[in-house]
Amino acid sequence: MKAIVIGCPGSGKSTFAKELSENTNTPLFYLDRMNWSSDKTAVSREVFDKQLLGVLQRDEWIIDGNYMRTMEMRMAKADVIYLFDLPTDICIEGVCERVGKAHEDLPWIETEVDDKFINFIKAFRNESLPEISKLKEKFSDKEWVIFKSRKDAEKYLKTIKERPQKN
Repeated sequence: MKAIVIGCPGSGKSTFAKELSENTNTPLFYLDRMNWSSDKTAVSREVFDKQLLGVLQRDEWIIDGNYMRTMEMRMAKADVIYLFDLPTDICIEGVCERVGKAHEDLPWIETEVDDKFINFIKAFRNESLPEISKLKEKFSDKEWVIFKSRKDAEKYLKTIKERPQKN
C-alpha cells in the first residue's frame, strides 16, 4: 500500500494514519517529523525533500501530513488518498484537546494553542481545500477515501481490521 493521509490539522489524520499502519503492517511516516526538530526549528528544504524522496522510493508507505508544496508529488506515487474533510470547529477542538499530550507526529509536546495555527485551521476550508480539490480532479484515477467525520474514519478502520492481514 502507498497512501497519503491529508486534511485539516486537528481532524484526526495522525490518529487514523497510526491505526491504518498498525492494521495493515505498512510503515508510517509523518511529514511533521521530517520537517521539524525537537527545538521547533524546521530542517532545510533540501533535507526535508531528501527524506521524503527516500520514503517515496520504498515499496510501501503511509505518509501523514499536508505540506502542499509536495502534495502533488505524493499523490502521483500514492495508490490511495485519504482526505479528512471535517468541520472547522471540530478541527480546532481537536488541536485544543492535544495540548499537553505527546503525539507521535510531532517531536515536541504542545504547551499552548498557537493563534497562528488556529488561523491556519480557520482558513483551511477556503484556502487549502480548493487546491486539494484541483488535485483530486487531476488524480481522479486514484482511490480517494473522504471522511466527513471521525466516526466515518472509525467505520473504515473497522472494515480494514476485518480483512485478512498480510504477513
